[in-house]
Amino acid sequence: MHETGIVRDLVRHLETVARDAGAEAISGVQVWLGALSQFSPEHFREHFDDEARGTMAEGAALDILTSDDPGDPDALHVMIRSVDLEVSETEE
Repeated sequence: MHETGIVRDLVRHLETVARDAGAEAISGVQVWLGALSQFSPEHFREHFDDEARGTMAEGAALDILTSDDPGDPDALHVMIRSVDLEVSETEE
């Protein structure tokens, strides 16, 4: 399914960002859904929960922003707006 692939790629990207930052986990994610992105917030959340299971994003708070403007240049896209990471402090 096309939607599954979109969310799977998004979760992989989140994990790459988290690993590159030295994070232990992803605690929150804000995404933006374009008006023509094929997702409702509920549908996206279901896919995200399934794809995040067993990853650094599992259990992350998900904040979903939506657009109702089909004329927006990004109307077909799903975009990550922000990522909250859990990074352990190192003692020096």
